[in-house]
Amino acid sequence: MKNYDDISAIENLSEIIDQAILLKKNPYQFSTLGKHKTLVMLFFNSSLRTRLSTEKAAKNLGMEVTILNVNDSWNLEFEDGTIMNAATAEHIKEACRVISQYADIIAVRAFASLQDKEKDASELVLKSFLKYATVPIVNMESAIAHPLQALADAITIEELKTKKRPKVVLSWAPHPKALPHAVANSFVTMMQKIDVELLITHPKGYDLDPAIIKDSLIEYDQETALKGADFIYVKNWSSYNNYGKVMSHDPNWMMTKSKLGAAKFMHCLPVRRNVVVEDKVLDGDNSLVIHQANNRTFAAQIVLKKILENL
Repeated sequence: MKNYDDISAIENLSEIIDQAILLKKNPYQFSTLGKHKTLVMLFFNSSLRTRLSTEKAAKNLGMEVTILNVNDSWNLEFEDGTIMNAATAEHIKEACRVISQYADIIAVRAFASLQDKEKDASELVLKSFLKYATVPIVNMESAIAHPLQALADAITIEELKTKKRPKVVLSWAPHPKALPHAVANSFVTMMQKIDVELLITHPKGYDLDPAIIKDSLIEYDQETALKGADFIYVKNWSSYNNYGKVMSHDPNWMMTKSKLGAAKFMHCLPVRRNVVVEDKVLDGDNSLVIHQANNRTFAAQIVLKKILENL
């Protein structure tokens, strides 16, 4: 593995998942692999789980870690040919090449603007690093993808499934803010690659990018969709067709204990209690959110391990 910019960078997904589960049992078995190697983590947006889990993963492999909150330091320019006489102080061309001299791997996190669909889809920030860096790049969430979260989700399902081909439902939930599509996009893409029965449910008007959905089944009636589910992954996202807009605050889409039934509840966190999901679900025995969060370390660790082995 040279970069981990998207799920497609994984050549043998089932093998990666199995190796991540083994790493979880003995996280320090490759503690010298990253000796004298440095991971530089750049955050254009705030982070809790991604920041801490990726740092822990790197340190489990013996790496040094440097963290920079980019937008708190200076504003980078990403457009070519720009006359830089406004807010931006340094161009990505210089910044990226300089950072590459300090790092053996660069990890980048940058959210969607939710203002310009085409610009977000172009993945300007992530692709600029892929273009100008001279070291490998790891995507810690970009405008339209969150491949580390999706890998952790796949690990979680593989660990806890009780049947060979479980039914997995991705359910939209209400949220007061407009949220990106990255988590939902990568979850759908990941589920399409493993042996599960995937069903997506959301109100009309909240269809995701057709290029992501492909032939995955969609059910607009949540109650119907949830029947027989083994895992229910709940996530809000804003409208794709009316890009970045909140079209519904319907509280009836909140996940409740009665809806969940015997299924396992999944969410990437952070989550708004009693808006996205009620307390009884989060605090119940079927909630996997803490387990998922723990698996973020081992998703990042197996990715970093594969990249280090290729340096």
